[in-house]
Amino acid sequence: MKTEEFTYRLFIFWYVIGIILLSFDLLPPWLEWANAVFLILAGILGGIYFIVQYGSPLGWSAIVVIFVFTIGAESLGVEYGLFFGDYYYEPDFGVHLLNVPLTIGFAWLMVMATTHVIAKGVVQSIPYRSLVLLVYPLLGAIAAVIMDLAIDPVAYQVKQYWVWMSDGGYYGVPFSNFVGWFIISFILHVFLFLLFHLKHVWNNKSIKPWEFRMVLLYAQIIIMFVVIALTAKLWMAAFLPLILMAKLLVIYFLTRGAQKND
Repeated sequence: MKTEEFTYRLFIFWYVIGIILLSFDLLPPWLEWANAVFLILAGILGGIYFIVQYGSPLGWSAIVVIFVFTIGAESLGVEYGLFFGDYYYEPDFGVHLLNVPLTIGFAWLMVMATTHVIAKGVVQSIPYRSLVLLVYPLLGAIAAVIMDLAIDPVAYQVKQYWVWMSDGGYYGVPFSNFVGWFIISFILHVFLFLLFHLKHVWNNKSIKPWEFRMVLLYAQIIIMFVVIALTAKLWMAAFLPLILMAKLLVIYFLTRGAQKND
């Protein structure tokens, strides 16, 4: 069995066990470390997608830039309150680099891979590159924010992975956090577009299993946090991202279906 297939199956196993434990609120405190492993595995899957779809040199280039850029941005956020607001990470969320858990770099890698696939799938039929350069990162950033609408309230209110220094209007999460998510993901999507276009691989034939896996991964991550939000009675954090995700994925599948029929 190939390493990437083993990793994907391990993630699915980890996910199924996790969703059962979380659905019935059975996750014991001593097993909290499994959440970090879950996000790391999700990030590794995102990295595998980039390598499988675009080849090793470009795939690794995307992985390194996303990882370094997001750890750097998060470090500035923790140190100076830039991008996301005033917050800090708790020490038990994995090994830290520049006051940021390395787990966060993997999480961002998952976010960028999944939203890249969805945004690219929707804009694939747009014939004008200049228009794609605007719509693709815009849609990718929106998809990332939708995911964060589920992640942040749970990570803060339920899991205490990080702590906000000032109250915000969305379960204590400040609006600046979502603006920061939008800006960071928008910049990175522009980078991905330019990287893959300049190297003439943007229009590579999609590797179907991994394209679908990234779309599924996007939904799985949101559903996982929605389940936790429901158990914690964070109703808006459960239903708002779920509804927005459903609308986004309907657009994605309708667009992809129309492209296949052309």
